Amino acid sequence: MLLMLHLLALGVLTAMFIGMFLLHRRAHRARQAVRGPVPHPLSPPRRPGLWLAVRSSDRRSVQSALAAGELAPALRANPSRWRVAPPVNGWTMVTGPDLPNPSADVDDCFRFLLALSRRLGHVQFFYSENVLHHHAWARLDDGCVTRAYAWAGETIWNQGLKTIAEIQLELRCFQYGESVGAWEASGAAAQNVERIPLLAARWSIDPCRTAASFPIRGSDDSGVV
Repeated sequence: MLLMLHLLALGVLTAMFIGMFLLHRRAHRARQAVRGPVPHPLSPPRRPGLWLAVRSSDRRSVQSALAAGELAPALRANPSRWRVAPPVNGWTMVTGPDLPNPSADVDDCFRFLLALSRRLGHVQFFYSENVLHHHAWARLDDGCVTRAYAWAGETIWNQGLKTIAEIQLELRCFQYGESVGAWEASGAAAQNVERIPLLAARWSIDPCRTAASFPIRGSDDSGVV
């Protein structure tokens, strides 16, 4: 008799537990139906591997300067392969796979930036590549280079004095022909690549702030960080 009472009590408790579980599950489903599906977190915007920052809010003048044949015939021939983003805080940003790559031809990059700066005034250039850690940054005013540095396994461009932002961010800049160990050079290059967005933010603006305006249709903007 005592055993039967124990079994009965256990059965009642089990039924109560199952009932509470089902009620809780039903209430949870009701709340989810009201709230809707939980959205997946948005992936962070990607920075381009090559970009320009022009101190101008006149987007049309930037587009006109880029379309000039003497600046870069490739840009003029393939206008769909570059993008001029809407101005942000007085800066107009440009990206695209046809912007000159200093690793391929630093002289061509220099001439392009010089001509563009003569047309637009203050122009900044940034480049970073995540495999070989090639990188570059430059500032020009009215056709004059005030600061530039580029690395492609060795220093290929080093002009002007280091800016306060470069010093504070501890960017490593080697002299032309400077003898540097492979490990030291590799570590310094990787560190520079990581900190280029910080330099861009201090000099002008982080391109992630205008990343939504950067997608380039029908092209392969392979230089992305």
